[in-house]
Amino acid sequence: MTSLDSVLVFDKDGVRLTVEDAVATVALTNPAKRNAQSPALWRALTEAGRSLPGSVRVVVLRGEGKSFSAGLDRQAFTPEGFDGEPSFLDLARGSDEDLDAVISEYQEAFTWWRRSDIVSIAAVQGHAIGAGFQLALACDLRVVADDVQFAMRETSLGLVPDLTGTHPLVGLVGYARALEICATGRFVHAQEAERIGLANIAVPVDELDGAVQDLSAALLAAPRDAVIETKALLQGATDRTYEAQRTAERAAQARRLRDLAGLGD
Repeated sequence: MTSLDSVLVFDKDGVRLTVEDAVATVALTNPAKRNAQSPALWRALTEAGRSLPGSVRVVVLRGEGKSFSAGLDRQAFTPEGFDGEPSFLDLARGSDEDLDAVISEYQEAFTWWRRSDIVSIAAVQGHAIGAGFQLALACDLRVVADDVQFAMRETSLGLVPDLTGTHPLVGLVGYARALEICATGRFVHAQEAERIGLANIAVPVDELDGAVQDLSAALLAAPRDAVIETKALLQGATDRTYEAQRTAERAAQARRLRDLAGLGD
């Protein structure tokens, strides 16, 4: 539901973006199809990222209905595909360069959630399968309901996860467990998701919205610039040596101290 204080930014192709003060909500709005995904939906998600006002600090991603997202709409694999779109079978007949460009465009819907100027939270209930799992992984944080069912089913279809989900999955659970989850396509439920680091918080389904609101409020309690600098430090930590991370910490802290003293640029 959109509150009376929320501003509707757009609502199309199965995606609705609303903004209330410093919190934006991106909702998947096709519960009849369990929020199955399509190229049109991915373009709308990309537009949502580009449409965020500069005042937004927290972005909540949710799916309406009983499922977060059951993954790619299987219509993509039919000869006719989607209206106005090339079918995946047609795409497969194109050149490597053309196919790479198309997949890169699709991936843009999954990349902006980790921007340094926002913190993104996926509120996940029910099915989060394939592309739905990868969309939840695209966010910084995940709050899940106790009925959640994560699964990476691409391998069982003869495909690979290609919507940016492999990097965060390995980062969260490690290579061996990520391989096992992807190669078997099995379900990961709420208790395991929280235990292995896929979920930050697991709550009863009727407490999901409240838990997300509490987390959003906690994130907004800290000064914005401090959160931005901290997020950047943490995002770069795995690619830096210990000494390089020490240097990055010193530089970031110097910027913060100068800003607090009114000596910033």
